Amino acid sequence: MSSIQLPAKIENMELLVQFISDIARKLGFSGKRVKEIELATEEALVNIINYAYPDHSGDIKVTCTQDPSKALVIKIEDTGIAFDISSLKDPDISAGISDREVGGLGVFLIRKLMDKVRYHRKNKKNILELVIHIPTK
Repeated sequence: MSSIQLPAKIENMELLVQFISDIARKLGFSGKRVKEIELATEEALVNIINYAYPDHSGDIKVTCTQDPSKALVIKIEDTGIAFDISSLKDPDISAGISDREVGGLGVFLIRKLMDKVRYHRKNKKNILELVIHIPTK
């Protein structure tokens, strides 16, 4: 298990994503899959940075573990405003761009790129888990 905790600021985005991608590479994910993991985690982190702490500052904690089913679990925690990613419905991507509702594409992307996405709130913390099966060698 490895973790990193930094203030929820855009200037820390690169360090957080690099931490995750370094672990993914060590676990044997392909370059393409590492880029997908980076994209999904960036989307989650940007949402926290932009919306979790509207009237005060706070941190983001990222923990990477390998679960018994041979999956990488990226746990992203914050103490900001409660936001259940699983409560959002998928956007209508078949509609024309001018007919689509604003927002929701980042969450849709996270769901499509990850094998599982789980959310719960505990002790005033948002806990988002992104699960990706580790490739077999």
